[in-house]
Amino acid sequence: MKLLILGGTGEARDLAKELVARGEHVVSSLAGRVARPKLPDGEVRVGGFGGPEGLARWLTENDVDAVIDATHPFAERIGANAAEAARATGTPLLRLARPGWTEQPGDSWHWADDLGHAARLLPVLGERVFLTSGRQGLAVFAGLDLWFLIRCVDPPEAPLPRHHEVLLDRGPYTVDGERALMERHGVEVLVTKDSGGAMTAAKLTAARGLGLPVVVVRRPQRPETASVTTVQDAVRWIGAQEKGSPA
Repeated sequence: MKLLILGGTGEARDLAKELVARGEHVVSSLAGRVARPKLPDGEVRVGGFGGPEGLARWLTENDVDAVIDATHPFAERIGANAAEAARATGTPLLRLARPGWTEQPGDSWHWADDLGHAARLLPVLGERVFLTSGRQGLAVFAGLDLWFLIRCVDPPEAPLPRHHEVLLDRGPYTVDGERALMERHGVEVLVTKDSGGAMTAAKLTAARGLGLPVVVVRRPQRPETASVTTVQDAVRWIGAQEKGSPA
């Protein structure tokens, strides 16, 4: 089969590695927003498709048998485009999404509908903010008279909060390292998206141990489609497509 995997997540790389090892023709598509991405096994393309119409055309021109949307839980635009293109071309589509995080005893979580909502919650929660929501959408925090430690993989673009420090780093992180970072900067509140996964979960454990409040941005709604939460389930779904039976 010729398979298109959308996304540069760890799950996308793990799936590509497994499928290439099984002899499948895999093309992984990366958005190109990270300067030095970790490249998956198999063929790689970088950049957008030109909306759902462009993706539908690409699927047809390249004789793609199935699409696996393994993008970040907050990459809602490509998820919508994939669903529309799959419907238009009759291409089987699977969503591979790791589960979100679950609040644990001792946590003090404050759920936000989006980054704008998160920004409105901050003034009553703390004056020194550890912002780990990525470099997209930081403008909503620019008007707050708070101090921010902004951690992201690549340098963020203006506008940024007036009082801030940028930390360029990439996970995985350790609980001890996250705790030491928060203590060193006097962090009073953590902001994160509900990305899920173990690679960046250490900050939640560290915040719990320090008794810090955490603002957690909810995942956006995704189009209804077949979905799994593990790479092995995705491999089984692909096997079912090869046999011509529903997963």
